[in-house]
Parts: sequence; structure tokens; C-alpha cells
Amino acid sequence: MIAYLRFVVRAIFLILLLLSGLLTAAIALPFMNRPVQDAVTKAWSCCLMLVCGVKVVRHGTPIMSGPVLWVANHVSWIDIFILNSWRATSFIAKQEIRRWPVIGWLVARVGTVFIERGQRQAISRVSESMKRLFERNICVGLFPEGTTSDGLDVKPFSTSLFEPACVPRWQFSRSHWCSGMKVSAAGKWLLLATRR
Repeated sequence: MIAYLRFVVRAIFLILLLLSGLLTAAIALPFMNRPVQDAVTKAWSCCLMLVCGVKVVRHGTPIMSGPVLWVANHVSWIDIFILNSWRATSFIAKQEIRRWPVIGWLVARVGTVFIERGQRQAISRVSESMKRLFERNICVGLFPEGTTSDGLDVKPFSTSLFEPACVPRWQFSRSHWCSGMKVSAAGKWLLLATRR
């Protein structure tokens, strides 16, 4: 009996949470700046974890500011909200999801970037979208297996969307001159943007 009551209470809270999320996305989200949108997304995702009874255990310290590409295997729909409960994330998703009733509209509203699988030019378009997100210090989430799995095995990765996260950010030259040397050696390096 207690388990049934717990289920009913959770179902009611879940419905209320989903309705509040839809209303927020429809009415308030367009008027919020990015930091407020991120805070709302993070809080909503934390509430969803609580209502669903999911306890999130984090190992290590995720990067909480600046441009980040989070790469994970996709076990269930809740993966998205677990990552969003740590840091608001714009995900890369297959185009078919955009056509799903209600869910497609909602994920489009919160900044999901959609990709049409099997089209070469789609990779280029999504890569450019990812670069723009990184330039705005937005976290991007990617499931490179391209589908959900049981999580016991790792499926082949589609790595073509890793490139936008690896673009060189700075280029500089440095000449070395030591007293007594007759020749100056010059070196050139490309550095990736890193945060310490």
C-alpha cells in the first residue's frame, strides 16, 4: 500500500513538474537571458531527479564554466537530465526527435541542435552550431554512439563531431636565443584552449 501511495504521489509531482516545464518553455524562456535559462534548466532537472527518486553520484569535479564538450554513452532518457542537473547543456540530437509530439517542441526550445543522420553537409552545419555555442561558453552534450544502449558495451563512436571541441584557439611563435649561440632557433606551436 505504501509503495502504491509513493507511486501516486511521484506521478502527481511528475505531471506537475512536466506542466511547469512546458509552461516555462512556452512563456518565460524566450524572455530569459542565458544564465537565467541555465539556472532554470539545472533546477528543473534536479527536481526531476528528486521526483523520480534518482540519486546522482558524481566522481570527480566536472568543468562548471567555459566551453565544454561532454561525451557520454546513452543508456536512457534520464542521462540528459542527469547531465543538466550538473550544468545546463545543449545536446546534439537526431532530427527525428524534433518531430516527436510535445517532446520535440520542448527540446528545440531549450537549445538542442538537431542533426540529420546520413547527410555529409549535416556534420558541417552541426559543427558550426557547436563552435558558436563554444564561443558563448555553452556546454555541449554528445552521445557519440548515436543511440541508447544497455551500457554494458560501448558501441562504435561517430567521432566527426569531436572536431569543434579540438579547434586550436591560440597561435604564437617564440624565438630562443642563448648567449654565445650563432643560430637562432624558432618554434611555432598551436595550443588548445584549456582551463586551469
